[in-house]
Amino acid sequence: MTQGTARPHGVRRRSTSLAAVAAAGVLALTTACAPEEGSESGSDAGTVDVSVIYSQTGPLAAYGEAYRNGLEAGLDYATDGTGEIDGTTINLEFSDDAGDAAKAVGLAKDAIGSGSKIMAGTISSGVALSLAEQAEQNEVLYISGAAAADAVTGINRYTFRSGRQTYQDVATAGSFLGEPAGQDVVVFGQDNAFGQGNVAAVEAVLGGAGATVDSVLVPEDATEFTPFARRILDADPDLVFVAWAGDTTSAMWSALSQQKVFDEVEVTTGLGDVASYGAYGTATEEITFLSHYFGAAADNDVNTAMVDYLEADGAEADLFSPDGFVAGQMIAHAVAEGGGDDVDAMIEALEGWEFDGPKGSMTVRAEDHALIQPMFAATLVDEGGSPTPELVNTVDAATVAPPVAGQ
Repeated sequence: MTQGTARPHGVRRRSTSLAAVAAAGVLALTTACAPEEGSESGSDAGTVDVSVIYSQTGPLAAYGEAYRNGLEAGLDYATDGTGEIDGTTINLEFSDDAGDAAKAVGLAKDAIGSGSKIMAGTISSGVALSLAEQAEQNEVLYISGAAAADAVTGINRYTFRSGRQTYQDVATAGSFLGEPAGQDVVVFGQDNAFGQGNVAAVEAVLGGAGATVDSVLVPEDATEFTPFARRILDADPDLVFVAWAGDTTSAMWSALSQQKVFDEVEVTTGLGDVASYGAYGTATEEITFLSHYFGAAADNDVNTAMVDYLEADGAEADLFSPDGFVAGQMIAHAVAEGGGDDVDAMIEALEGWEFDGPKGSMTVRAEDHALIQPMFAATLVDEGGSPTPELVNTVDAATVAPPVAGQ
């Protein structure tokens, strides 16, 4: 399969839903023409329906938008702008899980019942684990999105991931934080699958290297973070590893600043999405950032293609853009080898697949479907009055590769 170049600025995307074009009587302007939520789905001889379940609304909606934009760009790239593989149209059917696992499971059951053999998406780790269970029960291919919980890797033979996982985040921090042996580390995060996954990863990576690891986990619905900031100070750690996502990010960082946490202890965290760059306040230059992705992190043709495509569509390359883009590449590759309905053939095609993504060289590890990929270290610098990420180092994929799940 030939992978194409970015769509030139001003050129409209071709629709991947021929039925939708005929019904509307106009040229669709999106890579994938998605029907209204709740409409009928199913595949015919010339169309493969892919059920994309993601956060269109809810606390992770901004991440969901970046994922969707990247997915549309990735499918366009992988199909040379046609939305087709060997004459078969790939139709992305988007639905909103709002970050709710029960709702996502209902959407998955509807899609599977309508004949879809491929599912993709979700930002929430808790939702991804529930969708992985549905994939196994119904023997369909599932390519999870930005959900980072390590438990997604190796959960079953039907589940793959298109983004990084928590272990890779923590291993990146460990690669430039110096010798962890003898240090006391506190993980500060939300009490959900993402936060708990980070605690487990820090214990595995830094704890395994000799650090003592403790945690301060905050209820997901909390809005006042001062008491938790005080608990960090009371623990008197050498390092605080912050794992946070969602619309309370700014309030959390403000609480840490107000309680003088940065004056007392070194803090590291993952670089968030573009909207969060201004959320660190006076602590911006005091934080060491591990980075999954930012627009200028990688210098390669695929990243250039994605950035150009998004800019032409009025969007911006963001934290989870590559997760969507890679999902588009994986979907196209699976359909090319398995036709969209032979699940075993699609699984075999993805296992061990090596390809170039926006971040660089990627490998789908055959043993457990981990996505082996480079990571980045970054700082935020002032550029024209705006905090802007600056690359410090690219961390080799092998350096941060998680151990094979189950071994």
